[in-house]
Amino acid sequence: MNDEERFNILTPLGFSVRTSDRHWAALLEKHPYLEDIEPLIQQALSQPEEVRRSSQDPGVLLFYCQIKFQRWAVAVARQLEDDGFLITAYQTSAIKEGEKLWPK
Repeated sequence: MNDEERFNILTPLGFSVRTSDRHWAALLEKHPYLEDIEPLIQQALSQPEEVRRSSQDPGVLLFYCQIKFQRWAVAVARQLEDDGFLITAYQTSAIKEGEKLWPK
């Protein structure tokens, strides 16, 4: 598996989130269903319905995109100045606690 950039997406918070093919493949091993919802993960970053700061780590942001009633795709990213990287992604039935950054 090469380590080419898989995507680099500008968020509405003014920084980009990137991930590599290698990192995406590792996420698919843990969460195989992500292959089917990759466009929703990318949409969560580019056009989130909500963004929250992690209550555990202030440098980590959670980007939510609703899939259906009470079901969200979540992209978890670490912000580093004007860019960031994808830590993980998953589906959830609840939005986590934490400071709401988007929409204000």
